[in-house]
Amino acid sequence: MTLGAGSRALAEPEDLPDIGSPATTTLTLDDEYQIGRMIVRGLRDQDQILEDPEVSEYIRSIGSKLSSQANEGQQRFNFFVVKDNTINAFALPGGFIGVNSGLLLDTKDESELAGVIAHEVAHVTQRHIARSLAAQSRSSLVSTAAMLAAILIGAAAGGGGDAAMAGVAAAQSLAIQQQISFTRANETEADRVGLGILARSGFDPKGMPEFFETMSAHAGGSEANIPEMLRTHPVTSTRIAETKERAAQLDVKPEPDSVSYALTRERLRVLATPAGQDPRSYYAAIIGNEPDATPAQIYGRALAMMMSGPAQAAKAVPIFERLRNADPTVVQYHTALGQAQLAAGKGDQSLATLSRARELFPRNIAVTVRYAEALMQLGDSKRAHEILLDLFNVVPPTPEQAKLTAQAANAAGDVADSYFYMSEYHLMSGDLLLAINQLQLALAVPKITDVQRARFEARLEEVQQALPKRVRRPTQTEDNRRRGS
Repeated sequence: MTLGAGSRALAEPEDLPDIGSPATTTLTLDDEYQIGRMIVRGLRDQDQILEDPEVSEYIRSIGSKLSSQANEGQQRFNFFVVKDNTINAFALPGGFIGVNSGLLLDTKDESELAGVIAHEVAHVTQRHIARSLAAQSRSSLVSTAAMLAAILIGAAAGGGGDAAMAGVAAAQSLAIQQQISFTRANETEADRVGLGILARSGFDPKGMPEFFETMSAHAGGSEANIPEMLRTHPVTSTRIAETKERAAQLDVKPEPDSVSYALTRERLRVLATPAGQDPRSYYAAIIGNEPDATPAQIYGRALAMMMSGPAQAAKAVPIFERLRNADPTVVQYHTALGQAQLAAGKGDQSLATLSRARELFPRNIAVTVRYAEALMQLGDSKRAHEILLDLFNVVPPTPEQAKLTAQAANAAGDVADSYFYMSEYHLMSGDLLLAINQLQLALAVPKITDVQRARFEARLEEVQQALPKRVRRPTQTEDNRRRGS
C-alpha cells in the first residue's frame, strides 16, 4: 500500500511517535488524543455527529459518571451521539466514544446503555487500540508510526498538502470500527473492567449481559441481520454466560432509571426519523389514548408536533406546559416549552420561559444554549453573547457551542471576539492553522482594547508553539535567538 511509504517520506524522525518495542504501546496518550480528535472532526465535517444540547448533555452525563469510576486519572474522555440508526458504539484513540442513536433506542433500560458505554470506556483505559498496534511486527510498527505522524501533521496543518491527505485517508480508515480488530482477550478484559465500572457507578451490572443477549437475538441466524456492533464485538454464549456470572457476584443495589433516559430516547426517536417520514405517525396511538401514555411518550409526541410547523408547534405548547407544571425539576420540559413557543411565533413567552429556567438551573448548558438561540432569533444578540460567555467561562464549550458564541459575538458587532471564538472552535477541532488565521484576523480588527490584544497575542503564541516542527513558523523569540547565535 503506497500510503505507508508516502507518509514515511513526509515525516521527519522527530515527528514520529515513540514506537518502542513490541511489548510497549506505540502511542503516547497525547498522540492518541490528537488522532482521535481528527477523526471526530471528520465525522463532524460530514454532519455525522448529533449536535443537540439536550441529547449531548445526557450522553455526556452518563459517560462522565462512568469514566469517573474508571481508575484512570490521565485519560481524557469525550462522549458524543452519532446520527446512525444502526446498533453500534465505538471507542476511538484518545478517549473519544461514540454511541449511535440506534443503539440508545434499542436499549430497554439505562443500565443496558451504561453497560455498553462502560465496555467502551474499558477499551480506552486498557489502551487496547495502542496495544493492538504494539502487537504487530517491528517493520509494521515503523510504517504505522509514519502513518500516524502524517495524521498528526495533517491535523495541525488543517488537512492541506500530501501529508494531510494521507492523514485524512488514514483517519477515515481508523474511523471505521470494523478495522479496529480487538482480540478475544481484549473483549474479555473490557467486559471484566467495564462491569466493575458499571457497578461502582450505581448501575445494574446485569445490564451488560442483558444487552449482549439483545444483540444476539437481533442476529437471528441471518448474516444480514447482524448488528454492526456484533460484527466488531462478537458475542458468544460463553461470553454472555461469563458476564452474567461476574455480574451476579457484584453486590449492587442499582439506582432507578433517570427521567432523562426515557426523555432522551423519545427525543432521539423524533430527531432520528428518516427524511420524508413524519415522526407523528409513531405517536398516533398515543394521541388517541393519552391517559395510558407515559410522560416520556407525551413529551415525544409533543416534540414531533413542534417540529411539524408553527400551527402544530402552537398545539404542542399546552402539552409542554402541563408536563413542566407537573414536574418543574425536569430541564427538558422547560427547554422544549421555550422552543415550542418560539416556533409558534410567541417570542416574548419563549424568552420568559427560558429566562425563568435559567434562574432555576443556573449555567445549565441546554437551558443557556436554547435561551441564547431564542435571543439571537429575536434580535438580541448582545444579550445572547453575554449569557454564553457567563456559561463558557466556567464550563468548557463543545466546538459547536464555541461556534455559536462566535456567531452571537459577530451578530452583536463584537467582530474581534467573534474571530477569537472561531479560533477556539478550530483549535478544539484540531485545525491549528485555521485557529492561527482567526487569531491574526482578530488582532487586525481596528480599535481592539489592550486587554483583547494581550489575550489574542498570548493565545496566538500558545497555538504556534503547539504546531509540529515541520508546520509551524518560527516565533519572534526564536527568530531573535537564531540571529544572536
